[in-house]
Amino acid sequence: MVTTLLVVVILLAIGFDFINGFHDAANSIATIVSTKVLSPFQAVLWAALFNFIAYFVFTDHKVANTIAKTVSENFITLEVILSGLLAAIIWNLFTWWFGIPSSSSHTLIGGFAGAGMAKAASVGSNALLAINFAPIFKIVAFIVLAPVIGMMISVIISIIILHISKNAKPSAAEKWFKRLQLISSAALSFTHGGNDAQKVMGIIYVAMVAAKVLNNGDVMPEWIPISCYGAIALGTMSGGWKIVKTMGTKITKVTAFEGVAAETAGAVTLGLTEHFGIPVSTTHTITGSIVGVGLLKRVSAVRWGVTVSLLWAWVLTIPVSATLAAIVFFIVDNFFF
Repeated sequence: MVTTLLVVVILLAIGFDFINGFHDAANSIATIVSTKVLSPFQAVLWAALFNFIAYFVFTDHKVANTIAKTVSENFITLEVILSGLLAAIIWNLFTWWFGIPSSSSHTLIGGFAGAGMAKAASVGSNALLAINFAPIFKIVAFIVLAPVIGMMISVIISIIILHISKNAKPSAAEKWFKRLQLISSAALSFTHGGNDAQKVMGIIYVAMVAAKVLNNGDVMPEWIPISCYGAIALGTMSGGWKIVKTMGTKITKVTAFEGVAAETAGAVTLGLTEHFGIPVSTTHTITGSIVGVGLLKRVSAVRWGVTVSLLWAWVLTIPVSATLAAIVFFIVDNFFF
């Protein structure tokens, strides 16, 4: 039973990474599509390629380690991981269907934490004992910090670019910005793959430890990162056009110059947070970056109604995913195992 359940959990985890890819594809390609630098089909192939290339560079697995430590190992079972994954998949598909750019990262973290708390409660322990608060506080803090950092960096990059190109002819500048957008979108896809694929790697590793296939502290088998990076790249290739519309046009109208600034800012922020092992939301980061370039034009250039609705989705993602996971765990624990 354990072997079968472990296989199911691994397949669900890889499936979540695939969903993460098409759910978050808009983060990498929204601006490059809206500025018509690439067609939607070309853009998803471009993004998927750099999602997978990240496998060869991000080998420290710091983000995966942080995710693995969010729930106390005393309350981690395959049933807990299964419940967290199912809840995360449900919320991801729900938000994708309605075109809401919520965070796949926080969905997964909320689901894992909620299922762990439900497990603790089911054996008569304090539910909060299931949570390791140090990594959770770090993750929650960057719900706010990641978009703010992305916004600040995008403003700084925009000012620098404007200063450098102030004497250039508008037509020539636009041509160069479109070329540069290929590089900036590739950088964003690269860091997106490096940050997001690791989150599921951490979950699969924990599942294998829970099933006693690995001992805690063992080196991660190479098939895990290959599978996760491959799944997220394939998911990106499948698109996510509902969210592209929100990210690329509804927050603010984006030019090629602004696309370069926003994507570069997003890539820098994701690269920095990966270096320090902080699992952040690609969605939050690039949204903050897009808001930053909008603010540089004027405050009214940002459609704040859309932005506020996105903020509500961000605030609700972890508690809703945790609640869903607790419900799923109750069903799984009482009716299947």
